[in-house]
Amino acid sequence: MYRFLFKRLFDFIAALAAFLLLSPIFLITTIWLIVANSGKPFFFQSRPGKHEKVFKIFKFKTMNDRKDANGNLLPDAERLTSIGLLVRKLSLDEIPQLLNVIKGDMSLVGPRPLLVEYLPLYSERQAKRHDVKPGITGWAQVNGRNAIDWPTKFELDVHYVEHLSFWLDIKILFLTVKKVFVREGISADNSATMEKFKGNL
Repeated sequence: MYRFLFKRLFDFIAALAAFLLLSPIFLITTIWLIVANSGKPFFFQSRPGKHEKVFKIFKFKTMNDRKDANGNLLPDAERLTSIGLLVRKLSLDEIPQLLNVIKGDMSLVGPRPLLVEYLPLYSERQAKRHDVKPGITGWAQVNGRNAIDWPTKFELDVHYVEHLSFWLDIKILFLTVKKVFVREGISADNSATMEKFKGNL
């Protein structure tokens, strides 16, 4: 019953309340990033949601658009701004995703929405992560976030799908708050973000 009815109601009420509560921080961070990113405080990208339906995700823009001599974007670590690093460490870049939750594209808790280009690379079991709405936080995020490898991350995602419950969501939300204060697992080794998934080799 929770999975099919009450989870959406819980998401909407909690996300709306959280966005209203965090609106002063949202406004200050937006102004901050307008200055840091030449008038571009937000990052929009297509991501696959439930049943692989593509939607636009909203995030604060933590990296600039610097390119090399050939016109290619520089590596993430070189484009991550000092302000962006602070925003990411405090997990402030996730605040705009509350709008995705209110809109119904995402849930507060679920497998993180990854790149559309990964869809054909998943195994049949890994693809089960799309049986539910993606989340702002999830079981993989509270068990290592970007500091764990892809196979482990996907297995944690599928574990969540198979054991989804109200109490598991509450546990994940509680652990997420703890992780934000401890600031664990923000980046993978040698990278500002998680290395790209290249399939099951």
